[in-house]
Amino acid sequence: MTAPASQFETVSQENRVFPPPAAFARQAHIKSLEQYREMYARSIADPEKFWADVAGELHWIQKWHTVLNSKNAPFYKWFEGGVTNLCYNCLDRHLHGATRNKAAIIFEGEQGDQRVLTYADLHREVCLFANVLKSLGVKKGDIVMLYMAMVPELAIAVLACARIGAPHSVIFGGFSSESIKDRVNDCQAKFVITSDAGYRRGKVLPLKHTVDEGIAECPSIQKVLVVAREPQKQLHPVTMKEGRDVWYHEAVVGQSRHCEAARQDAEDLLFILYTSGSTGKPKGIMHTTGGYMTFAYLTAKYIFDLKPEDVYWCTADIGWVTGHSYILYGPLQNAATVVMFEGVPNWPENDRFWQIVEKYGVTVFYTAPTAIRACMKWGDVWPQKHDLSSLRLLGSVGEPINPEAWMWYHNVIGGGRCPIVDTWWQTETGGIMITPLPGAIATKPGSATVPFFGIEPAVLSDDGQDVRAGILAIKKPWPGMMRGIWGDPGRFKTTYFAKWSGKYYFPGDGARKDDDGNYWILGRVDDVVNVSAHRIGTAELESVYVEHPSVAESAVVGIPHELKGQALISFVTVKQGKEAGPDLIRELNDLVAKKIGKFALPEKIIFSADLPKTRSGKIMRRLLRDIAEGRALGNVTTLADPSVIEALKEKYSTTES
Repeated sequence: MTAPASQFETVSQENRVFPPPAAFARQAHIKSLEQYREMYARSIADPEKFWADVAGELHWIQKWHTVLNSKNAPFYKWFEGGVTNLCYNCLDRHLHGATRNKAAIIFEGEQGDQRVLTYADLHREVCLFANVLKSLGVKKGDIVMLYMAMVPELAIAVLACARIGAPHSVIFGGFSSESIKDRVNDCQAKFVITSDAGYRRGKVLPLKHTVDEGIAECPSIQKVLVVAREPQKQLHPVTMKEGRDVWYHEAVVGQSRHCEAARQDAEDLLFILYTSGSTGKPKGIMHTTGGYMTFAYLTAKYIFDLKPEDVYWCTADIGWVTGHSYILYGPLQNAATVVMFEGVPNWPENDRFWQIVEKYGVTVFYTAPTAIRACMKWGDVWPQKHDLSSLRLLGSVGEPINPEAWMWYHNVIGGGRCPIVDTWWQTETGGIMITPLPGAIATKPGSATVPFFGIEPAVLSDDGQDVRAGILAIKKPWPGMMRGIWGDPGRFKTTYFAKWSGKYYFPGDGARKDDDGNYWILGRVDDVVNVSAHRIGTAELESVYVEHPSVAESAVVGIPHELKGQALISFVTVKQGKEAGPDLIRELNDLVAKKIGKFALPEKIIFSADLPKTRSGKIMRRLLRDIAEGRALGNVTTLADPSVIEALKEKYSTTES
């Protein structure tokens, strides 16, 4: 029988391996490969018992009667019959011992302002906020939209919603008014929580003004609660609509510091988080309470090896799922101390991240490859100004990390001593799915390595056969999985479960599995290029460019070609102080020919100071294809810096092939 054709060819040849440091492994929760293998085998052989044991470590008001209900697959239910409250598990559970007075959140604002909230402080503030929401008429089941600065009140507001059983939907505080309108109208939210303003790169963002524009055509909105970024002064003039808009600092006066946590069924909706597809209507990803709670708790505990003494910093915004799972719900369930930062890595200078690491003695640091590559582009001089010796674990999230960026992160930031957890997951999965466990798994630069407990991945061809490089599939349900798309169950089934006759979850990513059982994410299936009958994921092509010592970042797209099927266009960002010109083009072409083959030589190499990225830091290759094919640009509302696109269009039109 002929072996099935793989979905992708693979060009990676990464052989560097980094075993867990012995001293780290001795102190880790999961101390060895043998321990991982034994626990993983148990989690796959009897997942219901495994996850029931994990859930038993948390507080339940009423125990479940069914761990997993698969009768209406893919609309799975976890811990059916169980009653709990996620806010209670984040806060109240920690108030009866030494953790009560431990720092829960260490906040640093962009302007350098600081606050520390202990677990007792955070519990008090959440109860006050929850009572304000109830006084405004928010009831269990009411959807609350949040559009705020990255300040402690955002965390407090999210937890307050969870406390009273009002599903929250956080919109990143940089999206347009149009994005707000689309999301509010889709879920018919009745309430909005916002800030008067916030800071970004030294500028004041008029958040309340943007909300006013966004909800002008949203008849479902009943109340807008406004949190002053600095109560002692107004950062930006706001218009308060009588009968609708309420200042938080006025509404909180006289509220009780006690608010009982609502009884939440395990399958009660916890939050909706919208993801923007490449085109069309954003998808409202739904997560429920019990399964998500359990999955966030265990992944945070083991993957970040959280200990009571850790100072943990995830640099994401709470507007993204990374912020939900690994700033709030995962770390707080584990009684961690969490750093929360309002600003960006290069304001006022390029060392802001490393200044904060040194200042607070950060031990666990979790950021995106985009940020890593940007810091790499700015040069080693910035992190070398600071003492980073407190760091013991590094993490990466958001997209595949190029091996050379991984090595820079390992050597320059981690001093060669810190394990790196390169994590693969999605908004839809609720938590991390493929990752090293830092005390147990040897890492390879660019590989997400092995599946987390209870996760059974596979690499399949279009017709469902196992292949070396193809399409990633998840074979079994897991507690943190999405429960659907708000208002569109049909889209949920066709998007995620129509492939392979509905047997497996289809995440939309390509992957390969190496001889050691490690998984390598090859990028979105949509980003596969087909050049002269070679099908290759763009992530692997881009990694070749980043191997050049002058290159910080790259993006490769395919455009139609009469002979080749597709021709490649490469967009390249060089490091500061390096020269972009004909010599570098020759060197890059030589590197591509050597590492991959001459068939992968690009039609054009475009040098750019930056690439179009979403506000979560992901490169928008769709827009690069639009530029290369001369099409009208698609939706650009999620771009972090729209001016980048105009500069690239000009550059592309004046660059010869």
